[in-house]
Amino acid sequence: MKRESAVLRRIQGTNPLHEMTMALLDRLKQELDRAGKAAQEAFDDGKTRLEAFRTRQLADKAAQALGYAVYRSRKSGGDLDAATYDRLRATLETHDTEAARLEAEIELRRQQASASRPSSGASAGGSAAEANDTYPSSPS
Repeated sequence: MKRESAVLRRIQGTNPLHEMTMALLDRLKQELDRAGKAAQEAFDDGKTRLEAFRTRQLADKAAQALGYAVYRSRKSGGDLDAATYDRLRATLETHDTEAARLEAEIELRRQQASASRPSSGASAGGSAAEANDTYPSSPS
């Protein structure tokens, strides 16, 4: 009788061990997919932050070059020629605009991530840490 029951179960495809194993594997796959997505998002965020930092450095160097050019021309008793000023200003503006775009993208991702997390009182305590995580703007 037991043997007939086991054979009947196999024929009907209702092996409880098999079903439990498949459910466990499905759950494991879901968790691995979720972890992979989180890792990819963290990687993309880090890449954007690094790009923003480097672009902000370029903007700072361009501002420094413009400042030195104005200083040297004034020190020698003249004014900075228009072509040099336009070139240095355009370089500064390009890098500053790109850095601002990347910083806005980082802020948007931060807001989306905080909106997707369940609120557990962490938003009030995490605001100071988030404020220190932004990049300072260059002086205008």
